[in-house]
Amino acid sequence: MIQLEAVRKSFGSQIVLDGVDLEIATGETVAVLGRSGSGKSVLLKQVARLLRPDGGVVRVGDVEMSGADKSTVMRVRSSMGYVFQFAALFDSLTIGENIALPLRRAGISAEESRTRVIDVLETVGLPDQSDRYPAELSGGMRKRAGIARAVVARPSYLLYDEPTTGLDPVTTAVIDGLMLEMKRDLQATSILVTHDIQSAFRVADRLALLHGGRVRFEGTPDETRSSDDPLVRAFVEGRQELWPPDSV
Repeated sequence: MIQLEAVRKSFGSQIVLDGVDLEIATGETVAVLGRSGSGKSVLLKQVARLLRPDGGVVRVGDVEMSGADKSTVMRVRSSMGYVFQFAALFDSLTIGENIALPLRRAGISAEESRTRVIDVLETVGLPDQSDRYPAELSGGMRKRAGIARAVVARPSYLLYDEPTTGLDPVTTAVIDGLMLEMKRDLQATSILVTHDIQSAFRVADRLALLHGGRVRFEGTPDETRSSDDPLVRAFVEGRQELWPPDSV
């Protein structure tokens, strides 16, 4: 389970998170929606303790991350897979070497690492790409390689930061399918940060709309579709005119 209680985060005078409350049950996938600059990625970084909150509590399992020492944070991170917005692959390493990094950190043997890398590349549809470098792959292929690296250690938690940004509809559907496959196979507790409402509907058990530094709305896909909240409707229908003038 992942819990955020009254989480606050500012950068100078800019308040980004202003009392966020959100809970993700074990094995559940929650999509966090919001306009650009609403704090979605900042929220995700609080969970992984890549950023420390200014106030409030972040729990991952039974660990209070915001107050945990470095060794505890590293232990919890070892149970996480993080899919970065732009894949964040190391250009100097092959795809296979990139994917094997979490296994090396976990002390997995070279033989088992090779087997796992081969298996996960097959899973994400990149069976013959192990020896290629990130610059040799398309954007969609790099995204799939990023997912492979995130899941190769079979994490208990998966954090996705805009995994379909910049992708065409066909490739987006492929990435959505991979996320559903990981959800089924790993049963990981997952947060999907996205502005893509259709992707969120396909993948998530619940959706949460972040606005004004807080969670404005939470609900299942059906509850989200039927909501009469004008901000939720603006996202669902993709209509700027529904967005209240004082909420831009």
